[in-house]
Amino acid sequence: MLAVGCGTGAGPTWAEPAGSPTSATASTSPTAPSGPGGSSAAPTAGADSADQPAPTATPTRDRLPHVFPVRARKVDYHPTHSGYPGTDIFADCGEPFVAVTDGTVGEVSRRDRYDKRGTQGPYNGGLSVSVLGDDGVRYYGSHLTEVAVGIEPGVRVRAGQQLGTVGRTGNANNVCHLHFGISPPCLGEDGWWIRRGVVWPAPYLDSWRKGGNRAPAAEVAAWHRRHGCPAKPPGR
Repeated sequence: MLAVGCGTGAGPTWAEPAGSPTSATASTSPTAPSGPGGSSAAPTAGADSADQPAPTATPTRDRLPHVFPVRARKVDYHPTHSGYPGTDIFADCGEPFVAVTDGTVGEVSRRDRYDKRGTQGPYNGGLSVSVLGDDGVRYYGSHLTEVAVGIEPGVRVRAGQQLGTVGRTGNANNVCHLHFGISPPCLGEDGWWIRRGVVWPAPYLDSWRKGGNRAPAAEVAAWHRRHGCPAKPPGR
């Protein structure tokens, strides 16, 4: 039987991201260094900063590093999603969910308040974390098994730093996966439908998985200019 994620009826076909490190290299340190711009390589835990090469330049908003949000050998995702732009990234429960780029933690949910008999929407993600990137884009991951220690609203994180682990909380249909959404910085409980995703992540995931650095900032900014931060989905 094929696995079913939160927004699609197709199951995963496992593949290894180009250059993906094993989960043993995952770092939960809030000071974990990011990889070089344009690289999907994960930081090496415990590395002596004296052994690291000096940066050639300070990253700017236009060329911040972007990395694939799940660090695992077996991972796959769908190019589409049911009902709205988003992506279900399939990986084993417990695999690291990491920050896509440098930024500040936004919303954090450490408690699964989803009830399939209750109101659908605000709590569908179960345990979740969003990061407002320095590029002005909010990156959201949900259905987590746990949120990493020290990950709280307002905390600074670096690209590749672990935020939590892949799980199946919320309306994950008992399938281990990460729901991943890209949206503008509309932080707040009334923005749940924006937080879940408003632009398609697949073109960016395709790039990051191969070690590229395609940035969604321009597309997200254009959506934000057209729509702002409405409190309700269209038609409600």
